Amino acid sequence: MPTSGHFEPEPQQLFNPIYKMSPLKGIKVIELAGLAPGPFAGLLLADYGASVLRIDRPKSISGDQLTRNKSSITLDLRDETSLNILLRLLTTADVLIDPFRPGVLERLGLSPTEVLLKHNPRLIVARMTGFRRDGKYKDMAGHDINYIAISGVLSMLGRAGEKPHAPGNILGDFAGGGAVCFQGILLALISRSHTGRGQVVEANMVDGSAYLATFPRLGRNTTAWSEPRGENLLDGGCPYYDTYETKDVGRYFAVGALEPQFYAALVRGLGFEIGELPKREDREQWPVLREIFKKRFKEKTRGEWEAIFDGTDACATPVFEQAELEGDGYEQRPMVHLVSTPAAPIPADQGGWSGGGLLPGDGGVDTLREWVGWEQGKDFEVRKDGAFVVINGKSKI
Repeated sequence: MPTSGHFEPEPQQLFNPIYKMSPLKGIKVIELAGLAPGPFAGLLLADYGASVLRIDRPKSISGDQLTRNKSSITLDLRDETSLNILLRLLTTADVLIDPFRPGVLERLGLSPTEVLLKHNPRLIVARMTGFRRDGKYKDMAGHDINYIAISGVLSMLGRAGEKPHAPGNILGDFAGGGAVCFQGILLALISRSHTGRGQVVEANMVDGSAYLATFPRLGRNTTAWSEPRGENLLDGGCPYYDTYETKDVGRYFAVGALEPQFYAALVRGLGFEIGELPKREDREQWPVLREIFKKRFKEKTRGEWEAIFDGTDACATPVFEQAELEGDGYEQRPMVHLVSTPAAPIPADQGGWSGGGLLPGDGGVDTLREWVGWEQGKDFEVRKDGAFVVINGKSKI
């Protein structure tokens, strides 16, 4: 038996279904409908067992693909009888995801500190913005490219001698935005387990993406990141950390053979001897070495290179495209596996390749019944425009 004072299950108990419960089961999350980062934070919470209710606007047509394991109700937040439903739900909720620009919640009469936390001290209000809430850009509109530009991250991305290259909206919206907001929510939940109180979580994509770039930021005075954009070890400057087109046009191979032993395996696979090639440590010879690799990779198809490098330590792998992965039956998995309390499995019919499908109002009636015991026609009704409204104003907090 453990003597630390903490309960630890015996190994055989881990096979009991109780230990397969999702880690966030019982956590109630209200997600105000938004774009990209807010819904992604909600998706992560939903995948790990939280009950996530999206609040849609009347007559809205949602293109949101990040709706797996969520439900929805439609509320007119400018109508008191509809707003009161949100207020009632927030008295029992654990988390509110606010994706709006600064000041929107306050104008709706939903100030986190002046209203929400006073009525529900355990509530965690996660506020997701693009720019910092206290910076010079706080009142400006922006998108992923603007946030990573301000953070300093965009300046590091792109080929040598070329303009900075924005890598889709992965770094700002999702990595520095939704995923960071998700982490903030988890930290606040941990804090609440000690203090009994919720709090406001303020996440923004400028700080989130800048934090992700901690390694190159701190490495500017090292050999790895001391050169201009596109001329460093890990940003396309190094010939043995790059991608190469193969014989079949448009199909590429990725090479990351940084360590000497891995580089040696790469050279062997390419059919060379180390002594035949320029010294890999000589940066002045990197352009020559790149041309040698470029020419050699063009001699075989991607499949042929796979046959050579699969199972080796050459750090050489094919660059798969999304359509290929989908066609081959690749299934997306949750981003981390918890052995005893795993995430909810991604539906087999989706496999990570389809999303959306959650229409405004889907599952909302059941969620109101589960969360607060309300019944349609008795406690609330649905207007012609889809908005849920309370009957007799009895939902006020």
